[in-house]
Amino acid sequence: MSSVTRKRVLTWGGVTLVLLVLLGIAVAPKPVPVDLVAVERGALQVTLDHEGKTRVHDRFVVSAPVAGQVLRIELEPGDPVVAGKTVMATFEPGVPPLLDARTRAEAEARVRAARASLDQAQAELGRAQAEQTFAQGQAERTRRLAADGIASKETLDAAEAEARSRAEARKAAESAARAAEHELEVARAALVDGGEAAGGPAARRRAAVTLRAPIDGVVLRRLHESKAVVPAGEPLLELADPADLEIVADYLSTDAVRIRPGMPVLIEQWGGGALRGRVQRVEPYGFLKVSALGVEEQRVNVIINFDDPREAWKSLGDGYRVEARTVVWERSDVVKVPTGALFRHGGSWAVFAVRGGRARLKDVRIGQRNGLEAEVLNGLSPGERVVAHPSDAVRDGVRVTTR
Repeated sequence: MSSVTRKRVLTWGGVTLVLLVLLGIAVAPKPVPVDLVAVERGALQVTLDHEGKTRVHDRFVVSAPVAGQVLRIELEPGDPVVAGKTVMATFEPGVPPLLDARTRAEAEARVRAARASLDQAQAELGRAQAEQTFAQGQAERTRRLAADGIASKETLDAAEAEARSRAEARKAAESAARAAEHELEVARAALVDGGEAAGGPAARRRAAVTLRAPIDGVVLRRLHESKAVVPAGEPLLELADPADLEIVADYLSTDAVRIRPGMPVLIEQWGGGALRGRVQRVEPYGFLKVSALGVEEQRVNVIINFDDPREAWKSLGDGYRVEARTVVWERSDVVKVPTGALFRHGGSWAVFAVRGGRARLKDVRIGQRNGLEAEVLNGLSPGERVVAHPSDAVRDGVRVTTR
């Protein structure tokens, strides 16, 4: 073969080879872009998260102990109170209502009737006294005659019995007279109205009743502020001890069965940094609650105590919204993988591990997991890279590239 022919063959062979390479590159499948995450060793915490609200365990409602006029309450919500010292409220005797013409006429008629009853009772008392005096004289005379042997013992006994009977009748008449006097006083008191109240403001201040704080704590709410006439039992103030601040969160019953007293709780999403607490108790009674989506759910109240309730009280109060994250499981040294890399394959968990630029399907055994990470019991080692959120384009053996 001549040199010219040889050169021509080599040239066309090189061109053909380049074209074949370019054609292979053009028709070869492109690597699938993916996001990669690393398998790590570290701490893992499993929590049950739910919204709750703060409340004081023991609230004290200060009520009016007697009916009367309560003066203006100066205490404000949040003010501290000291048991036995801080004045909560002051009560004065109520002012009698004004009398209209009809009521006054009825009261005056009752006064006249009471005075007539008193006159009758006094007359009866006078008659009873006279009869007692006569019976006592008769008994004394009979006693002297019996001593001289003129009157019999039966006659003496009858005279003494009559004297005792008349004495008891006088006592009854005295009691009736006193009762009539009291009835007259009551009838006269009904004639006293607001403009004629005896003693005036100074006397009412002397008769005032002062109500003091029953506990050391703070004022939660002021239920009554202005000066007014109130009945007995009217609520005036709500008090609480900041050391009794706690959280109540209504968990699903399926979650509540995993919670035990003493479990640690992280308190977040209240407007500040994370606070710590512990489960105090899981109430034994469940209740039905309809969710915002209209789904009926069985709920259980879980009561959580703050580790430092007084520190929490500086920022929180009664009825504040919080996010309670109850720690049901935690370890400080586990192999873990982001849950976004896991998917179900053949009834077990699997991941796509990346080796040599290709995705390799691997079955893994998973232990505890939360919403972000899962514990790897078998199948992966720390440092391996896996595909996060694999798409349908990712298959075993396919070439991948980092997105």
